[in-house]
Amino acid sequence: MENRNVNIVIDTFGGDNGPENMVRGAVKGLEENKNVTLYLTGHKDELEKLLSEYNYDKDRIKVVDASEEITCHDKPVEAVKTKKDSSLVVGLNLVKEGTCDAFISAGSSGAVLAGGQFIVGRAKGVRRTPLAPLIPTSKTPSLLIDCGANVDPKPEFLVQFAKMGSIYMQNVVGVKNPKVAIINIGTEDEKGNALVKATLPLLKECNDINFIGCIESREIPFGKADVILTDAFTGNAILKLYEGLSKMILTEIKKSLMSNLKSKIGGLLIKNSLKKMVSSFSASNKGGAPLLGLKGLVVKIHGNSKEGEVISAIRQCRDFVLNDVSGKIVRGLEAEGSEASEE
Repeated sequence: MENRNVNIVIDTFGGDNGPENMVRGAVKGLEENKNVTLYLTGHKDELEKLLSEYNYDKDRIKVVDASEEITCHDKPVEAVKTKKDSSLVVGLNLVKEGTCDAFISAGSSGAVLAGGQFIVGRAKGVRRTPLAPLIPTSKTPSLLIDCGANVDPKPEFLVQFAKMGSIYMQNVVGVKNPKVAIINIGTEDEKGNALVKATLPLLKECNDINFIGCIESREIPFGKADVILTDAFTGNAILKLYEGLSKMILTEIKKSLMSNLKSKIGGLLIKNSLKKMVSSFSASNKGGAPLLGLKGLVVKIHGNSKEGEVISAIRQCRDFVLNDVSGKIVRGLEAEGSEASEE
């Protein structure tokens, strides 16, 4: 791991909860990461007023004025092209020009994806850039790739996703020789849609990954694979169901524990264990979803993110940059002899 300062830009006006949460997360994230400098994009006067409420190292937080905002109601590509002074576009340009190593936003997913592609740009050899969040399992968190960027990928794209995901899991999460699997409606090779059937032989021939075959969605929560391959449509559906089901289960557990005096007493006895379980399902300690394969790091966090998600995303970006994950992805793909596609 390198030992240098990491510059991270945060789009403070992109989330649902306002810049207050982003600023609070930035200040606390700075306290935890001594080798990080943060750039905050947004309305300068408002950000400086919010920052005045905290004690922090003034040399390590820089405010970059941005007069416009991109909202979820804007058309993503059009907004990125026309709102040049938005907090999102200004932040991405700081990565493009090399001032910052990484970018974090809780803003419009479409705008983050479009801006990452058009402004930061794909790294050499990368055919497509997938969005890849970590999801909780009974073991180490797994990487779901793709969950929102490539709805109709080609088989060779998924092979690259497998390589990029493996590099990420090894260098950021610390999983040695991560197990790679592709989502299917059964474990047999004969099953599946055209994409799965066309991708399977390519994955089996790939010596750069630890491919274990097909898995069904019900095996995901038990940590059957470390890197889970799928198209963005299926991945997004899995992710949203995962999030909704987790909230429902936790809500029902809390309701049951409060239903009568006996259950309340039982709840007090298991309070610490329950907190640990709830924490394992929380997005606040897993960082955001990186858009892998760009020339710089772009991370999308939930629109309703609070300070915890910002803090963990800062840590995630620091580890990604110091471990040179982007460089390792490029070098890992060089063996294919492929150049970035114009498709």
